[in-house]
Amino acid sequence: MKTIDTLLIANRGEIACRVMRTAKALGLTTVAVHSTIDRSARHVREADIAIDLGGAKPGDSYLLMDRIIEAAQASGAQAIHPGYGFLSENATFARKLEAAGLIFLGPPASAIDAMGSKSAAKALMEAAGVPLVPGYHGEAQDLQTFRSAAAGIGYPVLLKATAGGGGKGMKVVESESQLAEALASAQREAQSAFGDGRMLVEKYLLQPRHVEIQVFADQHGNCLYLNERDCSIQRRHQKVVEEAPAPGLSPELRRAMGESAVRAAQAIGYVGAGTVEFLLDARGEFFFMEMNTRLQVEHPVTEAITNLDLVAWQVRVARGEPLPIRQDQVPLVGHAIEVRLYAEDPEGGFLPASGHLDLYREPAAGPGRRVDSGVEQGDDVSPFYDPMLAKLIAWGENREEARQRLLAMLGETVVGGFKTNLAFLQRILANPAFAAAQLDTGFIDRHQAQLLPPVTELPEAFWLQAGAAFLATDGERQRQDDPYSPWASRSAWRSGLPAEVSMALVCGDASHSLVLQTRPASAVRQSQVVRQGDTLYLRWGVEWLAVRRFDPIAAAGAGNAHQGGLTAPMNGSIVRVLVEPGQQVEAGAALVVLEAMKMEHSIRAPQAGTIKAIHCAEGELIGEGAVLVELETQP
Repeated sequence: MKTIDTLLIANRGEIACRVMRTAKALGLTTVAVHSTIDRSARHVREADIAIDLGGAKPGDSYLLMDRIIEAAQASGAQAIHPGYGFLSENATFARKLEAAGLIFLGPPASAIDAMGSKSAAKALMEAAGVPLVPGYHGEAQDLQTFRSAAAGIGYPVLLKATAGGGGKGMKVVESESQLAEALASAQREAQSAFGDGRMLVEKYLLQPRHVEIQVFADQHGNCLYLNERDCSIQRRHQKVVEEAPAPGLSPELRRAMGESAVRAAQAIGYVGAGTVEFLLDARGEFFFMEMNTRLQVEHPVTEAITNLDLVAWQVRVARGEPLPIRQDQVPLVGHAIEVRLYAEDPEGGFLPASGHLDLYREPAAGPGRRVDSGVEQGDDVSPFYDPMLAKLIAWGENREEARQRLLAMLGETVVGGFKTNLAFLQRILANPAFAAAQLDTGFIDRHQAQLLPPVTELPEAFWLQAGAAFLATDGERQRQDDPYSPWASRSAWRSGLPAEVSMALVCGDASHSLVLQTRPASAVRQSQVVRQGDTLYLRWGVEWLAVRRFDPIAAAGAGNAHQGGLTAPMNGSIVRVLVEPGQQVEAGAALVVLEAMKMEHSIRAPQAGTIKAIHCAEGELIGEGAVLVELETQP
């Protein structure tokens, strides 16, 4: 039996915090590694020992294998938990740990190799009798090879990074004319995120469901499946909502998919927690997509319906213990749904957001309620890492109870400081199609009108409520020499006349001036208002909107922005500058490629014109709102 009494968590955010909780419950000492900008992060504050890796970007911190090994040796850790992302599916890292005498809480390097390349994995699965989606996963990586393969498969096709996951290096191509640009962009994303730009292409199935099987194997040859999860609600190929079990699956289909997943794991000598992902079509046929050789973000819904702690299982399997139950003993109790709370702008194409977390309130704890988060109020959210803030998980005796409970949890959640997908998640859970379990990977696109309604002008009632809330939360500013004087109060008291206050407010791009008669604080519902310094967060419908007071006279003379300037929609780094001053461009032409949260985003010309000036360079870090390119358009 291997000894593990000190565990290093080679990750950050909510997964690092979640692993620490279980590790401490098992009596282990926890070690957190962190980048320089994460020195005050929540996972660092909660650890017993913290070690600075330096740097800011993952390549300068969390991806430094030798530095992490040095941290483990310096702290006395016997084992390393990789979380998910970063080095969690890196076979070289697993080998380095073995050579250093450290225990990897993951599968053998050989298993990671086998499934780390999607191309090789598909060949293995075909030999093991696991059904595959039609596609090309060969060694040749030139454009002509992909053009021929896509023509043979038939459009639309899906380009995928052979070494990756999480939507990085993944592009849907609708026609041959889009292939060259999509392939080049996907290769760059894959190289940046995984250090490997190789791609595969497969048939893009229409209206499929994404159903995955949680498998677990020990070092004694035992392997079982812990039911399934439906992860069909996705945006930009990344999961947003997950639930277990998958609605509508018969026991026979569950068994068939589970047994296929176990065969896949056994074919590569798998050990530990893993997930075999399938596409399930409307006819009940399923096709192997990939295997994630790590713990998944959505593992809490599996824990909720089985009452098992998968992180504790990881520790015990790494020690050499056998699995504690047989396949026929795996529980399936009730239903669980999880949503991922992201710092992002759903109305702006789901672009990631970053900044200071001015306000953060999680829902109250209780039966069937769970929150896994990696942030606290006052933290800074960096542009260098995944934008997920937390996961909210609800369990119920049935799916509807879980759905209603999760809706209530979302209603109690408050986030302020930047845009999030909080209201978007509420709209998904409340959508009649979701309530009826009408799920597939095109759900968000199909219901976009309801999930992403057009922005409308804020009504007078909103501004009146915001103004009243400001008055109610201002409090009494009293003179020190005479606290009882009417002149010491901010209540707008006037002798013999109604008390009135003039106020100019701004919310996003909208502003409004109004005159209010002061009213008592009781006129404002405290559950709908949170005051943080000079900013008021007001719940309006399902949205929490940030409102501030401003001086309209000062604002009138301020802010001469660059005319025709194209600005950065988020913090990030410049990957490529595709134009030069004096160059003429057509509408829609890509001008600059920006990388943020490990994803590429092209800044395109809104209309035809001439490049007047360029204000950025490749490799440069830029902030949200920074002018990148000046475009002179034709009158």
